[in-house]
Amino acid sequence: MSPGSNAPDDAAEPIEQHDTGESTKSNDADETTEPDSPYTLQREDGNETHHAFWADDVADSVEARDPEEPIVIKGGISPSGVPHLGNVNEIMRGYFVAEVLRERGHEVEQVFTGDDRDPLRGLPRTLCDLEGNLVDLGEVNAGALGRNLGSPYTDIPDPFGCCDSYGDHFSQIIRDSAAAVDVPIEFVSTTELYENGDLEEVTRHVLENRDTAREVLSAYQDKVEENGEYVPFNPICEECGKITETVTAIDLEAGTVEYRCTDMDAGDQTIEGCGHEGTATLREGKLPWRFEWPAQWQALGVDFEPFGKDHAEGSWPSGVDVAENVLGIEPPVPMVYEWFTLDGEPFSSSAGNVILVSDVLDLIEPEVLRYFFAKDPSKARDFSVERLDLLVDEFDRFESVYYGEVEADEDETAFAERVYPLVVDEPNEDRIRLPYTFAAVLGMTDDPELREEIARREGHIPEGASEQAIEDALARVEQARNWARRTENEFDYELKRGAIPDHDFDETIETALAELADFIEEGHGPDEIQEEIYETAKRHDVDMGSFFGAGYRLFFDEDQGPKLGPFLAKVDREFVVARLRRER
Repeated sequence: MSPGSNAPDDAAEPIEQHDTGESTKSNDADETTEPDSPYTLQREDGNETHHAFWADDVADSVEARDPEEPIVIKGGISPSGVPHLGNVNEIMRGYFVAEVLRERGHEVEQVFTGDDRDPLRGLPRTLCDLEGNLVDLGEVNAGALGRNLGSPYTDIPDPFGCCDSYGDHFSQIIRDSAAAVDVPIEFVSTTELYENGDLEEVTRHVLENRDTAREVLSAYQDKVEENGEYVPFNPICEECGKITETVTAIDLEAGTVEYRCTDMDAGDQTIEGCGHEGTATLREGKLPWRFEWPAQWQALGVDFEPFGKDHAEGSWPSGVDVAENVLGIEPPVPMVYEWFTLDGEPFSSSAGNVILVSDVLDLIEPEVLRYFFAKDPSKARDFSVERLDLLVDEFDRFESVYYGEVEADEDETAFAERVYPLVVDEPNEDRIRLPYTFAAVLGMTDDPELREEIARREGHIPEGASEQAIEDALARVEQARNWARRTENEFDYELKRGAIPDHDFDETIETALAELADFIEEGHGPDEIQEEIYETAKRHDVDMGSFFGAGYRLFFDEDQGPKLGPFLAKVDREFVVARLRRER
């Protein structure tokens, strides 16, 4: 598996697991102080001067090695299941470092490996189609997946029937995710690297030096004995198609190995081998992950790779050891990024706690998502769909700081000035941003002309704004509306802007509503309006539930609705006053 992971997913979903399934030995060294520490951004050195943007610090480290051009930035993932937003972490982290290096005049390639020769070690509980729709395992041909446990992802039929293989299906979603946030990656299939011979030379070198390889790996994995029979190559059985770990003989001159198809441990289950004995070339198998990762560095000429903190204390130390003492190469500049959660919980496909990039971009603009990933990767964060309005408000302020429209301290200003041009397609001072929750209110009506009219009346669209700026601004309305519907929050109602809904109020309620209209007409904030609703009901001795119900009936033709005061404060005042007076 590749290092492209976020917070650990369910054990039954191998997208978050190593492909070895082997126990590891503990390492008591302080990872943050060792010379090969991948904690590039977490180090605290009082003598160092840091840039306003973390990607500049990483770019300095890359440049310090005087790399050959093009500079290669890599990421990767094992395409074993739903590629959710968390798995896009290192695509975005790599992108920002790539853009900084390009700004400095370097030629840069950003590659992303799909480690699709990894074996399927367990049945995922949830899958998704190319449109991002989640489906339970029972809704596809689960039997075909079960029969292919232990086989490489690219040898397993696509359960949706739209791509060449299971691996190709989920790799395509990663490609689509990168394209959606406008990150130009070169997607590299590890299966193709083996089949095309790109990994043959390094595989041969590892087998030629298998005693050294065994000695190195024995320091990290309990099952590998320094003087044992471990061979760092896993052939694909020609009989059953499963990957086996049992190599019985090696012929380097012929470039082949002999093997026996034996059982494979996969977490809490065993995948049975068929017992077949055969011969495989070095292109008809794979290196174990702890050798495959450094082999990719060599074959692709990798200069920098970000990865999640799970690999910082596992695969990375062994990868450095293999690179330096088996392959004789320098490992790339590393960078550990922290995991982030989704609405406070770890990403989990089986629990339904996932969101795809395509889903996110139904709710916010791409630049808002890029901004989220531009923030310090050394700090753990939560991506809250429930409170997505806070992220959008934060982005809007960040943008306003860049244009000097709001006051900000020195650090906030420096960050905005450095980063903003990297998260938008082109800086545009004439852009218009509707406040996200205001956009959600506009989303309560389907009339586009009315949406624009209200936005103008409330001062969010200035006189003389271009048609393109207005169109771009109003596009946020549909996104905010989607957010309201997805979260079923207080904006998930249809505002009745046309005819006044049928109602039957007594004289006392009508008088109280007219008095409330007078108060709102004076101009008051959401908390003041909410308080006045209570006070008005008390003054007129109106049942509180009946008074709120009258408001919901007039505006939504419903018996209930959002918190009324804040809602009325967001809707254009002229309409609110007229509706409370039952004039229109």
